[in-house]
Amino acid sequence: MAIIITDECINCDACIVECPNNAIYEPDQEWAYADETALSGSVTLPNGDEADADEMNDPISDEFYYIVPEKCTECKGFHEEPQCASVCPVDCCVPDEDHVESEETLLEKKAWLHAE
Repeated sequence: MAIIITDECINCDACIVECPNNAIYEPDQEWAYADETALSGSVTLPNGDEADADEMNDPISDEFYYIVPEKCTECKGFHEEPQCASVCPVDCCVPDEDHVESEETLLEKKAWLHAE
């Protein structure tokens, strides 16, 4: 499953540099699939939908840092545990029960994001 940042976030920014998928964004910041990934132009998302990887999407939160679930792989294929959770000083990076995915799916998403 993806990780979510709860409203207890203090916006310290410790997590943002730790994310290997660039899935973490500042409050009110637009995001794109292409941000620091191998994706560009028209892409087929893992769920089969089509999208423009370079298109800017609306922020998920305007109050605290947030994680784009479509880009989060729980650091599978990079680290043993989600790095955002390991560096968070207030323990607000927790499993997102609304985005449960198998390890196989997370590894496939990692390969998709980084064109392996």
